[in-house]
Amino acid sequence: MDNKKIETYKDLAISAGLLIMLVMAVMPLLNINEEWMRWVYAAGAALVLVVRLTQRYKGKNLRIRRLYVMQVMAAVMFCLSAFLTYYSTGTTDWIAFLMAGSVLQIYASFVIDKEKEKEQKASKNE
Repeated sequence: MDNKKIETYKDLAISAGLLIMLVMAVMPLLNINEEWMRWVYAAGAALVLVVRLTQRYKGKNLRIRRLYVMQVMAAVMFCLSAFLTYYSTGTTDWIAFLMAGSVLQIYASFVIDKEKEKEQKASKNE
């Protein structure tokens, strides 16, 4: 398989993992609270972490490399959030880690796109 297809599959896996986490995080707000939902939430978080750990940036832009590390840290926060759904039942501590990871994820996603556009413009001008 070529590299572009692999990256496409990784992007689909991340999207699926984040969507699973979103659906499972909304369920308790609708007073649907089942034990299996924690397992599905944890599986989504683990999927995001595994894919983020396998993604690499091969360019020389140090800022983009740091942003990729930031995305890994967001995935770790998602996994900590999943852990807290088991450890601290009845509390909403897991939501704090979910929100912190989400903020990091959103910021890194937007800035990576901007930096890659800058990089492409710079390479075209040379």
